[in-house]
Amino acid sequence: MPLRSPDLRPALSRLRRTSTDAWTQWRRRALFLAGGVCVGLAAVLMAKAADAAQTVFRHGLGLSPGMALLLCPAGFALAAWLARTVFPNSQGSGIPQVIAARALDEGSARHALISLKVAAGKVTVMCLGLLCGASIGREGPTVQVGAAIMAAFGRLSPERMRGLLLAGGAAGVAAAFNTPLAGIVFGIEELGRAYDSRGSALIVATIVAAGLTSLAILGDYTYFGTSDAQLSLAAGWLAVPVLGVAGGLAGGLFSRIVIAIGRGLPGRAGRLAGDHPILFATLCGLGVALCGLASGGAVYGTGYEEARAILHGEATPRWDFAPLKFLATVLSSISGIPGGLFAPSLAVGAGIGAEASLLLPDVPVGALVLIGMAAYLSGVLQAPITSFVIVTEMTQNHTMMIPLMLAALIADAVSKTVCRGGLYHTLAEVLVCRAAGQPKG
Repeated sequence: MPLRSPDLRPALSRLRRTSTDAWTQWRRRALFLAGGVCVGLAAVLMAKAADAAQTVFRHGLGLSPGMALLLCPAGFALAAWLARTVFPNSQGSGIPQVIAARALDEGSARHALISLKVAAGKVTVMCLGLLCGASIGREGPTVQVGAAIMAAFGRLSPERMRGLLLAGGAAGVAAAFNTPLAGIVFGIEELGRAYDSRGSALIVATIVAAGLTSLAILGDYTYFGTSDAQLSLAAGWLAVPVLGVAGGLAGGLFSRIVIAIGRGLPGRAGRLAGDHPILFATLCGLGVALCGLASGGAVYGTGYEEARAILHGEATPRWDFAPLKFLATVLSSISGIPGGLFAPSLAVGAGIGAEASLLLPDVPVGALVLIGMAAYLSGVLQAPITSFVIVTEMTQNHTMMIPLMLAALIADAVSKTVCRGGLYHTLAEVLVCRAAGQPKG
């Protein structure tokens, strides 16, 4: 008996729904891939611009080191003014803004944190900071720029906005360092703090697209160059707990200071920072200039060249490099200008590792530097997996993975005794409360 037309309707409906679902999936994939390519391009441009800004500043120092006493305060003041008035929400690392944007439900509040205007301001003012000697990195800003780019694509698929922001931020880390695995881990451990099996494939696809774009332009490279440092099975392993504790204490102290300033200090110091932010930024710039003069110019900028030289034994590190770089990064971070923490933190960690060679002369300096990097970065971020993975990928040293892992875990535990809340998530809570008009806590 032939089927009547009403009996065909459920089957035809299922076919149409399958076709529609397939189109939706391909559209999402295209959005993530196209966004990843754009994030990769943005990361390359930011890297070139940041390097050019540092080169110009160092050329100025070559003419007269004392120029920093004028350039740093004036540059910090201008950068802080631009970040507050022309490009609000571009201050600081940029990672707290992405975390806060993923937590917010209101579209306008989210857009205020990760718009393309904010992204453009982030790049502009970050480069101004590096042009004036600020101890900042470009990796955190790349996360916010990546999220802003993906958010712009997300207007075509608003229901996937949180996944797009996560993918953009993770792709930013991957493209900035040429560390795709670290980008994935950072997206899960720090930005998301949860594993989303439904969106994981799209996030990986975005990271791959961003990474391939960066590779096509810059070529395949290892951020700090290949390192073959190893630890002996005897005395060398003493460096793991020593540097783990040192990195955790220093990283936790750094986070506690930045969080305290972000929430607002009580008393006269708090009123100065809150009521006169441009003057406060000027004083921070003066402090960075003094640190730079005391260090012979070593603590300005990202710290990449200094950390690389220490790692490969190309320069004898000054005993005061780590504390002065720490202080310069604190001042740059609390000043209110845009700038990231990854590269300066790795430089501080490299200095701590090099100084540990005074206590452990039989341990290769290269191994101590790698452990110090992972430990201090873990102490600052309280993200131990990201820390040891990123150092491993940056140096292609897989023989040190277990020591780096243990040092990062120790540093994370010690850091949490100094600073209970993670740096980025605590600052993100401040942004969420500010968006809701509630006290910061």
